[in-house]
Amino acid sequence: MTAGDAKEAFRKNESGKRLSSIIANDYLTLHQRASEGAFVVWIAIIVPAEIFAGFDNVVYAVPESHAALCAGKGAGTVLCEKAEASGYSADLCSYARIDIGTVLGGGADSPTFGLPKPDLLVSNNNNCSLLVKWFDVHHRTWGVPHFVLDIPFCYENQGADDFAYIMAQFGGLIRTIEGLSGQKFNIDRAREAVRLSSLALQEWRRFLSFASHRPSGITAFDSFVQMAPILTSRGTGQLVEHFRLLADETKEQVENGIFPVPQERYRLLWDNIAPWHQLRKMSARLKHLGANITSASYTYCIGALEGRYEAYGYDGGDPLAWLARLQNFSVCPHGLNLRSKAMKEVIERNAIDGVVFASNRSCKVYSLMQMDQMKRIREELDIPCVMIDVDHADERKYSEEAAFTRLEALLEMIDAGRA
Repeated sequence: MTAGDAKEAFRKNESGKRLSSIIANDYLTLHQRASEGAFVVWIAIIVPAEIFAGFDNVVYAVPESHAALCAGKGAGTVLCEKAEASGYSADLCSYARIDIGTVLGGGADSPTFGLPKPDLLVSNNNNCSLLVKWFDVHHRTWGVPHFVLDIPFCYENQGADDFAYIMAQFGGLIRTIEGLSGQKFNIDRAREAVRLSSLALQEWRRFLSFASHRPSGITAFDSFVQMAPILTSRGTGQLVEHFRLLADETKEQVENGIFPVPQERYRLLWDNIAPWHQLRKMSARLKHLGANITSASYTYCIGALEGRYEAYGYDGGDPLAWLARLQNFSVCPHGLNLRSKAMKEVIERNAIDGVVFASNRSCKVYSLMQMDQMKRIREELDIPCVMIDVDHADERKYSEEAAFTRLEALLEMIDAGRA
């Protein structure tokens, strides 16, 4: 098959259609169960949703995930403006502004008609320091209880004291739900949810592994989109099956010589949250340049221990222990050494030519160390890097031309190093 043939043959596989169905059904089921009396919990993305599977009738919603969906569907700006019109600063995280704007508008501009009103709010403070204040807005508005998981940052591997501290808080969360909902926690049901999540994450890693192929079998934009059910379907057989089929379909495309960027000349890595409002445009424009962002720290960290790449498997033991050990899987609470360790492994594993550090106006925690990390990657690995300005959900704070001026400069630096 020639490169031209591959370009024409590449298609979005069945996983894209299946994903749309999963997300639509997840939100429909959430609203339906809430309307039928289920106990509704709003959670931050790192809060372990598998715990809720231990109850008979508890459902969860993830405002951050809903905000990303709104941004991807083009509703981000109007929802941000609703929050700003009520006095919220435009400098606040765009996820928070979208969520608050959704509540203020009664879900009118949301593709899912918003989220059902919560009976409990559960935030944490390691992945996003703003989340506690954000959820407090709803706590004050509705008088809904707000449980804060106080998760220590990790500048090295999680210690025994931190682990015990997290486990104790999980116990407090379970007792809180039992007291508010009148339901008893069943650890065996939570154990099954954890088993399924662990299997799904192994399949997720198999999907990501195709980024090491030349040309890459995936783009980071694929992983940005396909991570969605990790937030809406955790602990389910549906999630395992979707990621298994996703990896199988990607494998089939690679074996048939079908690639998303067949004329791939530049293999890049993205550091930060996805620019949800730019996925299609950015992917297409990079493809025209022969560039593929094959990997992203936002998705390669999922399900791994701090500073590592491989998925952290579940041994069938205490499910809460597995969840506690993974409370710092995301990049945000990592110190510079852990961030650099993981990134260096991915650069070598996936033969990365250059790194795009996306300085995110909405996510200060993610962006804070990027200048130092960029310096390390340049000096220690001799890899060209560039920094661009983005906002993950507010397209008013993004300039496509300014971003691509720097991205094209990165490609020129890569060419110069090859000369």
